[in-house]
Amino acid sequence: MPARPQISLGLSMRYLGYHAAAWRHPSADPNAASSYAHYLHVARVAEAAKFDMVFLADGIGLRTKDEPPGALCRSHQTLELEPLTLLSALAPMTQRIGLVATASTTYNEPFHIARKWASLDHLSGGRAGWNIVTSWSEAEAWNFNREKHLDYETRYDRAAEFVEVVKGLWDSWEADAPVFDKASGIFFDQSKLHPLHHQGRHFKVRGPLTIKRTPQGRPVLVQAGASEQGLEIAAKSADVVYSASHHLEHARAYYTELKSRLAKYGRAPEELKIMPGITLFIGRTMAEAQEKYDLINALVAPEIGLSYLYGQLGDLSGYDLDGPVPEPRNPMIKSISRNLLALAQRDKLTIRQLYTTIAAGFGGRVLVGTPESIVDDMEEWVAAGAADGFNICPPVLPLGLEEFVELVVPELRRRGMFREEYAGPTLRDHLGVKAPANRYGAARGETRAAE
Repeated sequence: MPARPQISLGLSMRYLGYHAAAWRHPSADPNAASSYAHYLHVARVAEAAKFDMVFLADGIGLRTKDEPPGALCRSHQTLELEPLTLLSALAPMTQRIGLVATASTTYNEPFHIARKWASLDHLSGGRAGWNIVTSWSEAEAWNFNREKHLDYETRYDRAAEFVEVVKGLWDSWEADAPVFDKASGIFFDQSKLHPLHHQGRHFKVRGPLTIKRTPQGRPVLVQAGASEQGLEIAAKSADVVYSASHHLEHARAYYTELKSRLAKYGRAPEELKIMPGITLFIGRTMAEAQEKYDLINALVAPEIGLSYLYGQLGDLSGYDLDGPVPEPRNPMIKSISRNLLALAQRDKLTIRQLYTTIAAGFGGRVLVGTPESIVDDMEEWVAAGAADGFNICPPVLPLGLEEFVELVVPELRRRGMFREEYAGPTLRDHLGVKAPANRYGAARGETRAAE
């Protein structure tokens, strides 16, 4: 009988957890999102359990709005640390776990991102990953000399070019360019240093990068969009995709569609890991799991619940909260709004029921169950061709992670679905995705072969 596929596990550790009322949970420290000790504990627990990576999502503006009035002051999605600074501090205090953070292609320059993430890859011994996003909110635009954010097409066109520039800069140095020959006085082989000389619609970047080739060849590239442009960026460049499907059929269709696009870029399906996000309420019995779910849901203020629908589906204050969810008007993130509307229509949720569902996992997929039922679900998704692993988004940190490690990880291992030890030192080793070839070194090899 063939061995079951080994899944990948990522941990999202933003804020105090992925429930709207996480900070009000009896176990929670409301100040933890500003505490290095908190994040170090979380990262070490995840590493001891052999997670592939920890992940810090990010926004560069206060996106939470006071809609309806009273929502903003109740939200814990307002205080957080800058991700790359935090991951750089975690790097020397961990040994194996991957360190992934978001950075916007809208309000950064490619050289900045290439330089910072290459540095993190060196500092961590090959464990860095960059989550590629476009900034969509006016709150972010206001922090960067703009009154409005860039239009949808421009943002994604810029992002596609941005990623190509960053990849080009990471190829500036061939792996064997530094020779460090003290006798001859030659520090590096200049024929193996390559300025990029990029000129495009959005960027003009000469290069080269002032950092040698990284331990992973380049940091792992992560992407989370479901738009047409996002799918193309993922198919061409991503090593990992965080998806947001709520149902197996949608997840399988997304998985099949994205994997089918890889061949166009000369890539095999196994070169990209698709990891749906999931928020878990875990109990040794179903009654215990439901009790945990109900306990924290009871702490959600109505203003907070409704505010999530403002952010994702537009202003619904004029609708009957116990009526059906209407079509979104000018949504901020089209892919998320489509997923939420599909969820509401499929399960016949009212507006009130939908915001309660969102509050439990920031709009992501939520499961309430025992270790056995949760692993049954995970195994079904993997077997159906809907997932290569999962991005775990605990409702409360560190409690939700500790419960997952104690209760779910042993069940995954009992079924042969998850590693006992890391396969190697780098994030690419954990994921089982190969290091990319340096474009110049590959061209040199092709020339030699032809000669």
